[in-house]
Amino acid sequence: MSPELRRMTTDDIPAVHALETELFPGDPWPLEGFVAELEQIETRDYWVYEADGQIIGYAGLCTVADFADVQTIGVAPAAQGQGLGRKLMQTLIARAQERGAEQVMLEVRVDNPVAIGLYASLGFEKIHIRPGYYKGGIDAQIMRLPLPLRVTADATLDEKD
Repeated sequence: MSPELRRMTTDDIPAVHALETELFPGDPWPLEGFVAELEQIETRDYWVYEADGQIIGYAGLCTVADFADVQTIGVAPAAQGQGLGRKLMQTLIARAQERGAEQVMLEVRVDNPVAIGLYASLGFEKIHIRPGYYKGGIDAQIMRLPLPLRVTADATLDEKD
């Protein structure tokens, strides 16, 4: 059965947290962190991939005004290499655009070349290194994706244009 992408619900939190703990054993988000994130429906978008009743991927986005930030993303080891991370990121980017964001930002461990390569292939650019951001003193690479300008329905062109 192929994985199904859908919005995360509170019922998914224990499975997502278990996967988070497996993927990031030294520095997982606390269970309460996921609960708090899902409660902020005005600014948050969380998605999961489910296959055969198992959560195999998840991702979350915070969008405030014209700024979006990838909060978290993870794919189960057995499901990696199937394009699920790319599809999750594309979903987050689309939601950021729908919410009116002008850019998407994220942090990624500098020792994670696979993730950095994925983000770069989607158009993200390195803008900064944050020393010692992750547990164990690992630096974070800050990356940004500028989103296309959107023309609103009430926009008018100058007649000289």
